[in-house]
Amino acid sequence: ADAAHLADPRSREPVPVVLRLDPAQRAGAGELLALSVQGARGVLLPLSELVRPVVGERAPFIYHKNLRPVTYVVGDVAGASESPVYALLDMKEKIAAVRDASGRPMEMLFAGRPADSTRSTLIWDGEWQVTHDVFLDMGIAFAVVMVLIYLLVVGWFGSFVTPLIIMAPIPLTLIGVIPAHAFGGVFFTATSMIGVIALAGIIVRNSILLVDFINLELKSGKSLDRAVIQAAAVRFRPIALTAAALVVGGVVILLDPIFQGLAVALISGVVVSTALTLVLVPLLYWMYVATVGVDAVVELPSEENAS
Repeated sequence: ADAAHLADPRSREPVPVVLRLDPAQRAGAGELLALSVQGARGVLLPLSELVRPVVGERAPFIYHKNLRPVTYVVGDVAGASESPVYALLDMKEKIAAVRDASGRPMEMLFAGRPADSTRSTLIWDGEWQVTHDVFLDMGIAFAVVMVLIYLLVVGWFGSFVTPLIIMAPIPLTLIGVIPAHAFGGVFFTATSMIGVIALAGIIVRNSILLVDFINLELKSGKSLDRAVIQAAAVRFRPIALTAAALVVGGVVILLDPIFQGLAVALISGVVVSTALTLVLVPLLYWMYVATVGVDAVVELPSEENAS
């Protein structure tokens, strides 16, 4: 029980005062029985004369989860490996060598429930479960974003192949994002995944600028080679300025411990993908138009309009 409460101006609530014996006086039953307490007449008596120690066993706590008995093993991850993923992978081989009561290897699950309730199963929970759920939701959101972008570009260009060319640089963002996290010693967190999703829209915008300019040049009667080269040359400045603005904005949050992954993903991804987009998209679109023909992509001006 709390003996008193202190009014600490630095604390929002009163600070409880708890009186405790020295660790040496409560190390075991013998030390506790040797303590002197005040009797009814004010005489100090050893506790052993007032009580009778009885040796017994206390019933253990029984925990259940999902209607099955469980035993919790709790640990915190800190230091070199702050993410639970790395700690789980480091312990995988040692846990695989553990045998249950029947001598069988212990089953280890990273998600879901065990199918066999008669054997011991290790299920990772806690922070790992939160991480698993977050990245699963992020992955589903990224897939939905990709489908919506594809449908939007199909509606604009009226082609099922052109959106694939426009979206081709999206996977290239990982060429910059993954090595940047590794070399910078930054963990790939949920905010990093948010940055990858945001990069998809930015890269698609740059690709649309290139493809749309090529189509405009083809409609004006320019040759395919000339249109592709002109698109990359003219659209280089707005695309580069967009990437530079994003890099400057990412530097501001680079030192934030929570949003550091977002900044690293945006900066590294946009730099690498922008450089590759200026080469890959015009090249892929040139190959596509050269294969299907210019007439299948844009409506060329007639001879009367050209004259």
